[in-house]
Amino acid sequence: MQPIITCENLQKSFGEQAVLRGLDLAVKPDAVSVIIGRSGGGKSVLLKHLIGLMRPDSGRVVVDGQDITAFSEKDLVPVRKKFGLLFQEAALFDSMTVEENVAFPLMEHTSLSRSDIRDIVHDKLAAVGLSGAGAKMPAELSGGMRKRVGLARAVALDPKIVLFDEPTSGLDPVMSAAINDLILRTQSEFGATCVVISHDIQATMAIADDIFMLYDGRIIASGTPQDIQNADDPVVQQFIQGRADGPIGLT
Repeated sequence: MQPIITCENLQKSFGEQAVLRGLDLAVKPDAVSVIIGRSGGGKSVLLKHLIGLMRPDSGRVVVDGQDITAFSEKDLVPVRKKFGLLFQEAALFDSMTVEENVAFPLMEHTSLSRSDIRDIVHDKLAAVGLSGAGAKMPAELSGGMRKRVGLARAVALDPKIVLFDEPTSGLDPVMSAAINDLILRTQSEFGATCVVISHDIQATMAIADDIFMLYDGRIIASGTPQDIQNADDPVVQQFIQGRADGPIGLT
């Protein structure tokens, strides 16, 4: 099975700070892949490379068979349409209703009629358990509801790949479980490849088909949840066990 996303020897520095140091990654299609690692360790930087928002200093990124590393902004437009993105804080437009937020990518990137767009929006909101919430404003929603609206918007164009940036951050355990369930349903019902950025180990073990551990700018371990739990690497074990003592410093 060919990977749907491949990163080869990815290097990225900001000034003298090296964030990605020869990172290699291969994401399988039609699966849930979770990239774990410390806060500030480069996970979001990696995510931005996958959709061309950042370009590596060296190395390459291949998406669905296309090497996008040197693509122009114009060339990246059809590539980015393959992606849906659920931002960490949902990033809804506060001046728009829920329905208008979900409709936004359809209005921007399709020539569908308003009636067809309305039907799609209602279907997506129903899929995330928010039927009847279309007229609400983002300020009227809880954090979990905002993330569900963000997910409905992320899948509005039926993307091949959905990226989740810390989807359970700031949520209580019950809502975190609901978001995890939505990620699994996104993969199964919409047929999307899901790439999740997370440091939530409990959620990771519950939803992942494959886990990638990012540390010191590289993927130092990868495999199934069981592979990661059984890994010999002391960095991996310290991280997944949440221990203060070990090779990972506290700075």
